[in-house]
Amino acid sequence: MPQSLSRVLVHLIFSVKDRAPVLTPSIQKELYPYLAVVLRQNDCPCLKAGGWVDHVHLFFGLPRKQSIAETVETVKTSSSKWIKTKGAEFGGFHWQTGYGAFSVSQSDADAVIKYVEDQAEHHRTKTFQEEYRKFLQRYQVPYDERYVWD
Repeated sequence: MPQSLSRVLVHLIFSVKDRAPVLTPSIQKELYPYLAVVLRQNDCPCLKAGGWVDHVHLFFGLPRKQSIAETVETVKTSSSKWIKTKGAEFGGFHWQTGYGAFSVSQSDADAVIKYVEDQAEHHRTKTFQEEYRKFLQRYQVPYDERYVWD
């Protein structure tokens, strides 16, 4: 086969350091489009960017020559620098060190997009920690509670 093709969809989740609720609606309005642009500039088609006051969900296609770790580093570094330019209150802003990345089948893409869109409603009843544990369990990711939160 002379051409290499792939379609790997990734649902990426990461939080603000210590889950500080600093991603206010006004910063979210700018942040999510910014994150989508960073992904696109790195050959990762962004299908949906969203989140809540203390974390972000990104749903995108992973290019075949780029690792998830490389993509996460690029997105988090770029957006952290960008957020720090948005005012003195963001001067000490940091993302958590870790992240969760989950593979998604094409047949589930619409459901993931809807899930990301409905974060405000979803987090009326669930904390980020509850949501994240649910993902780890659903995807059968072994984890040690002592090291999940930084």
